[in-house]
Parts: sequence; C-alpha cells; structure tokens
Amino acid sequence: MTDNNPIKPWGGRFSEATDQFVERFTASVSFDQRLYHHDINGSLAHAAMLAKVGVLSPGELQQIKDGLEEIRSEIEAGEFNWSVSLEDVHMNIEARLTEKIGITGKKLHTGRSRNDQVATDIRLYLRDEIAVICGELQRLQEGLIDLARREANTIMPGFTHLQTAQPVTFGHHMLAWNEMLERDFGRLRDCRERLNVSPLGAAALAGTTYPIDRHYSADLLGFSGPTENSLDSVSDRDFAIEFSAAASLAMTHLSRFSEELVLWTSAQFNFIDLPDRFCTGSSIMPQKKNPDVPELIRGKVGRVNGHLISLLTLMKSQPLAYNKDNQEDKEPLFDVVDTLRDSLKAYADMMPAITVNEAVTREAALRGFSTATDLADYLVGKGLPFRDAHEVVGKSVAYGIEQSKDLSQMSLEELRQFSDTIEEDVFDVLTLEGSVAARDHYGGTAPSQVLAAADRAEARLAARG
Repeated sequence: MTDNNPIKPWGGRFSEATDQFVERFTASVSFDQRLYHHDINGSLAHAAMLAKVGVLSPGELQQIKDGLEEIRSEIEAGEFNWSVSLEDVHMNIEARLTEKIGITGKKLHTGRSRNDQVATDIRLYLRDEIAVICGELQRLQEGLIDLARREANTIMPGFTHLQTAQPVTFGHHMLAWNEMLERDFGRLRDCRERLNVSPLGAAALAGTTYPIDRHYSADLLGFSGPTENSLDSVSDRDFAIEFSAAASLAMTHLSRFSEELVLWTSAQFNFIDLPDRFCTGSSIMPQKKNPDVPELIRGKVGRVNGHLISLLTLMKSQPLAYNKDNQEDKEPLFDVVDTLRDSLKAYADMMPAITVNEAVTREAALRGFSTATDLADYLVGKGLPFRDAHEVVGKSVAYGIEQSKDLSQMSLEELRQFSDTIEEDVFDVLTLEGSVAARDHYGGTAPSQVLAAADRAEARLAARG
C-alpha cells in the first residue's frame, strides 16, 4: 500500500498534520477497499443525478464517467495504489479521479458526504452478497431434495436425546434440514427487502441545499426508493445487524448438520461416507479419514455469533447521527458474509456426493426397540387404553432387553404373555418398513410422503424465479 497522496481533502481547518500512528489507527482502506465496485457505481449514479439537476454539465459528467471506469479497470488489474493517508476507499478513488481529470473530479462530491456515501456502498455490497448467498443456499437445498428422493425408502433410526426413538427414512431426515434452510432463505430475502433503500443524498446528516433528485439516483442504483429521514439514513446499521442475525441462525443450522455428519461418519455409526475430497488425514495415524469440512463449519458458527454481538454492542449507545464508531461495522460484516457464503458453498458441493450405508442404518434402527410406539398404537387399536398399552409395551421391552431380542424377533407366544389382545397381525406393524409406511400423512416419514414433500419443496424453489 502506497501513500501516493498525503494531502487530506478535509485538511483546511487543521494546523498540523495527523499523527502517523493515528493515521494508521483510523484508516479503513486496508479492509474497505473491497467496496470499490459499489463505491464507483454509487458515484456514477450520483454524478448522473447532478447532471440531471444541472450541477454538472454533460461534458463534465462524461469526464467523470470515463475517469471512474478507468479507475475500476486499474483496481481490477491490480494497478491501483491505495493510500493509508487517504483513509478509506472513497477518498482514494476521489483523489485518483481528480488526478486523472482535474478540477472536474472535485465536483463529484457536491451534495453528498462520506456518511451517506459509505451507507450507500454497504447497502449495495450487502444486497449483492445476499444474492450470491441465496444462490448457494438454494443449490444446497436442491442437493438435499435430490438426496431425499434418492433415499426415500432408506430406513434409519430417528433419535430423541440421541437415543433410538422411532424409525424414519433418511430422505425424511434430509427434508427436515431443508425446512431449516427454507426459513433461512426467507429471512435473507426479507433482510434484502428492508435494506434496499438509498441513503444517497442524506449527506452528512441533514440533507443538502442543492436541488438533488434522490428518487432518480435511487432508481439508477436499483433501490426501491430513497430513505425517509436523513439523520437515520447515515446512522442506521440495522440492516447489517439483521443480516448477521440471519447468518448466525443459518450457521447454527449448518452446525447442527455438521454435528450429525461427524457422528454418522464415525466408525461407531458408519451411516454415511463422505467423499475423500472433503476430508483430511492424520499426520501420525494412517487409517484416519477426518470430516474436516463439517468440523470446521461447526467451529465457524462461533465467529459469526461473535460478530453479531459485536455489531449489537457497536450500536447500543450511539447518539444520532453518524459516529466514527461505525467504521467498526465493516470487518465483522465482511467476515460474516465470507463465512456464511463459503460454508454454504462447501455444503452445496458436499451433500450430493455423500453415500448412505443403507444396511448399516437399517440395522441400527433395529436396535433400541424403535417400533415400541407402533406396538402401543396397535394395542390401542384393539381397544386397550393408551396408558395400559404403554405398560404392556414397557414390560415387553424389559423382556426383550433380558432376552436380547427386538420386538419384531419375538414369537407370538412371547408377546401374548403380556397381553392376550395381541394377534398374528401384530407383525405387520413391528417391522421397520411397516412402521415408516404407517406414518402416511402430510409431513410424515412414509416413503410416499417423502416423495410428495420433495415435490413440494422443489416447487417452492422453482417459484422463487
């Protein structure tokens, strides 16, 4: 990073140069330069608006347009010299524009402040990033829906308290994950709608005396309209907090997925195999295949949650309007964006490639008396009160533990010692296949319902456009 222009654009009021340490300490260009694309787009819209209201001539507008596009090309080619002395991305670009086109470059800042400029840049940046994140999220959902269809008949144990509860299908489990992601998508969509208003023209805090057209610049930038209040426009960071809250919840969901994948890939479970390209080995134990991607994502939720708390704390005591504190919004926000986007990409790439060990998941569902509730329901159907049926099944399970037999492995005579209402048809409900097939209702785990739910989930994705 080069200090190519140490002259401060605001230096007229000051009688001495900024302390070099303070200069470095207060500069943000090392991290906010990633906003260059949105800063240039915001400046192009502002310049077009200034020309529309007669502040800039058509020739001056063209000079500014050409100069800004040349600067964009310099940045993208890695040929732009960023200066700490110029503090941030905005002043670096403006100084370079003035260097390129002369006095016309100094006219670009007419009717605006860095306060509304940065507020506009961040909204433009986050709007674009939410679109990318939603794309990765949808790609993951598509993978889960396809996997659910593929494994609609694959039986596995369903758990409560991490103890075997009732048999479910693997496809049903994947669609449970999809429902979490569907809510995440909705939160991100709502967040994008609320942030999509333009602060441009609010200037420092009170607006400007120039005859600006805020609706015009908002339209040029694809905003739904301008913000309503100039004070709120430059100080509002609710949208960054809201996004981080949605990201924290999405990362929590991914962390829950990761916990299950880590368990399922262990030798003790062996429910699934992850592709080698998503795993690593051990430097000392040659047999190891570690699920590093799920483990790392499970760990990354902590940093995202921490950034949410940082942003909430940043804003909790700020008076209106803009304060220098707000410079601290960017690094946590940028890291939340990067972490969520990359975590979703990793999952979207990984999930379609997993292999389910169907024989293992089925055998696991046979352990732990997972059809006990089916036996109770059967007895209720024969006229026994549920509490009496519950007691009968409890005694049957105790017998099974003593004899090392699952309910489905007992003979009719063995079962009838606990209730003479049990008949030969009991074995229709004690099998794993019979158990899952019996949950044949909307939202249930029956294979036919899993396929229907997958169709509905896919239709929701298609309806997004």
